[in-house]
Amino acid sequence: MKRAPLLTLLLALGTPAGALVRLGDPLPTHPWKSADRELIVVYSHDCGDLGELWGAVLAAGLPVRAVNAEDIPAPAPKGVNVWRGPEATAFARALRVGTYPAVLLVREGRVLNAWEGTFAGDLGLAGKD
Repeated sequence: MKRAPLLTLLLALGTPAGALVRLGDPLPTHPWKSADRELIVVYSHDCGDLGELWGAVLAAGLPVRAVNAEDIPAPAPKGVNVWRGPEATAFARALRVGTYPAVLLVREGRVLNAWEGTFAGDLGLAGKD
């Protein structure tokens, strides 16, 4: 069975059990025009290699917003605009992001789902159809 990229991403990220971000909360003030549905990646310089995470996020087919918090620049994939600086850190803290990286699925300006922590890229589906 072939899954849609967004479904695959959500399965890979798992449940919001460890997230401190409150589901249903509106996003704090930000510099972009909100889309109907979008993914927001909040990360910092000490997250390590986020290659697999960025790959999964970009494959989801939704607009991607990158928020580089904590005042030390860290790269994002080519073509992804990154919001940095004190306002980006304030945004992450207003959301109560507890662990970087964090991925937020947002619908109409409200947090629909949130995931925080390490991404291994393993969906746990080996040998299953």
